[in-house]
Amino acid sequence: MDRAVEQRCVDAASEPPTHKHTRGKVIDLSLAGPGNFVAKRGFITELVWFFLEAAFINNRFIPVSFVRVALLRAFGARIGKNCRMPHLIRVKAPWNLTVGDNCWFGVDAWIYNQTDIRIGNDVCISQGTFLTTGSHDVAGNMDLQVAPIVIEDGVWITSKCVVQMGVTIGRSAVVTPLSVVHRSLEAEGVYGGNPVRFIRKRFP
Repeated sequence: MDRAVEQRCVDAASEPPTHKHTRGKVIDLSLAGPGNFVAKRGFITELVWFFLEAAFINNRFIPVSFVRVALLRAFGARIGKNCRMPHLIRVKAPWNLTVGDNCWFGVDAWIYNQTDIRIGNDVCISQGTFLTTGSHDVAGNMDLQVAPIVIEDGVWITSKCVVQMGVTIGRSAVVTPLSVVHRSLEAEGVYGGNPVRFIRKRFP
């Protein structure tokens, strides 16, 4: 009898599980459009920039800032004095980028600026941080949606943070590592987490 029970257990275990499949809505991505995105440069300019970014901006074998700064300015970026970009970074559209004086960019910083990103003076953007001005209409047909990012003077965005579209980060705020900034932040605060939350004031 024990052998028969054991055999039934083995047979039951070998049967594939049955699942109830609920058919829900799926968005047809072939219908997605540009939404409110407006290209500010033509295809040829974007193509040339694609190759120059790969060869010079996102190249770890160019350990100097002036090459990156000069190329970004040549393609329309407005960059102030004494900015440090000694490591590889990525910039999708330099014509949508404004940077003040004395700013630092860490290795693998990624500026995905389908529309304007404005960075003030004395801003530090640390390693692996991702700034994105775009997302998609998740409840519609996944049209592209863009909104500018503003980073005010004195901000420090530490390593591997994500800053989402439409956000303003107030003067001298700090964002701690691995945080996701999904909303605007007040000046002089220290913020962290996913989603980001206020931790304390930066200065006594």
